[in-house]
Amino acid sequence: MTLEFAAVLRSRGFAVQLTVAAGETVAVLGPNGAGKSTLLGVIAGLIRPDSGRARLNERVLFDLGERGGGRWSRPHQRGVSLLAQDALLFPHLSALDNVAFGPRSAGVPRAESDSRARAWLERVDAVDLAGRKPAQLSGGQAQRIAVARALASEPDLLLLDEPMAALDVSVAPALRRMLRDVLRDRSAIIVTHDVLDAFTLADRVVVLEGGRIVDAGPTRHVLERPSTTFAAGLAGLNRLAGTADTESVVTDAGDRLRVRFTEPVAPGVRVAVAVRPALVAIAVEAPASDDPATNVVAGHVIDLETRGDLVRVRSGTLAADVTPGRVADLDVALGTEVWFSFRAEDALAYPQ
Repeated sequence: MTLEFAAVLRSRGFAVQLTVAAGETVAVLGPNGAGKSTLLGVIAGLIRPDSGRARLNERVLFDLGERGGGRWSRPHQRGVSLLAQDALLFPHLSALDNVAFGPRSAGVPRAESDSRARAWLERVDAVDLAGRKPAQLSGGQAQRIAVARALASEPDLLLLDEPMAALDVSVAPALRRMLRDVLRDRSAIIVTHDVLDAFTLADRVVVLEGGRIVDAGPTRHVLERPSTTFAAGLAGLNRLAGTADTESVVTDAGDRLRVRFTEPVAPGVRVAVAVRPALVAIAVEAPASDDPATNVVAGHVIDLETRGDLVRVRSGTLAADVTPGRVADLDVALGTEVWFSFRAEDALAYPQ
C-alpha cells in the first residue's frame, strides 16, 4: 500500500510531506521534540492537523482545507495499526485473545479470529505463550504479542513508535530479527533513536528536526553521508562542514583538510566531511609530522565518555575513540588542549 501524506500543525511548528511506497519500511529519526510522534499520531488519526491531505492507496485518511474543515477518517477506519513503546496489552485477556481482539472487533467470526491469532503467534515465535496473561509475560514476550496483535488486523500500514526502547538490551536483537521478518514486503514507518534499527529494518530514512524533514534517502546514503549534525551523531560519525578547494576542504573553523571526495566537486561548493572517531588519533603536543596525507586539527576537550573498552574524547568539532590507557598516558582531562589527527583517505567529503 502506498501512503501519500502532507500535513501542517501550526501550534507545533509541524509541516511534513512524506510518501511511503508499497512494501517499503521508512525509519524516522530525529531529536526529542522533532515531530516524530506527531507524525505517527496524525497518520493514525489521534492528532488532527490544521490542514493537509493523506491517502493510503484509494482510502482517504483526511482531506482538510486551510481552516481544518473537510474529510477526516476515524482511527479504526484507516487500515493503520500503531505499535507503541509499551505493549499496552489488555490485562484481563490471554495472549491469544489479545491478538484475536482486532479481527473479532471487525466482525470476523471467533473461530477464524482465533485461527488468525494462532498463525500470528507462530509467526512471532510466541505460540507457546497463547494462554498466558500479560502479567505472566516478560517485556520482550509482551512486545512480541503486541506485534502479533497489530498485524492480526491485517493493516495496510504499520506504525512503530520506538518498539524496542523499553526493552532490555539482551532482548532487543531477537525482537529486531523478528521485526525484520514480519516487515518484509510490508508498508511500515518506524520511529527510532537506534541507528541499528534503521540499518536492519529500513529501506529508507527520514530525518526530522523542528517539525520539518531535513534529510531523506536510502538508509546507508543518509547515515554514511549525513547532512545534519544529529544524523552524524546517530551514525557515530564526525561531521565537519566547509567549502571545497582544489584538492582539499576549508572547514568553517578555518582548518584545511585533505580528503577523499565521493565525486568531482568544483571549488567553492559547500561540502561535508565525515570521519569515524575510531580513525582519529589524539596528542597533547602538536605533531611534528608535515605529512600532507595527515590532517591535524586542534581543540579543547569538552567531554570524556566511556564507550565499552574505549573512551570518546570530544572537542567542540571532533571526537576520537581511544583506549583508557592512552587517555591516562596523555593525562587528558576536561579543558585539555589536544591535537586530533586522521588520514586524508579516512575523511569522506561529499556535496551538501
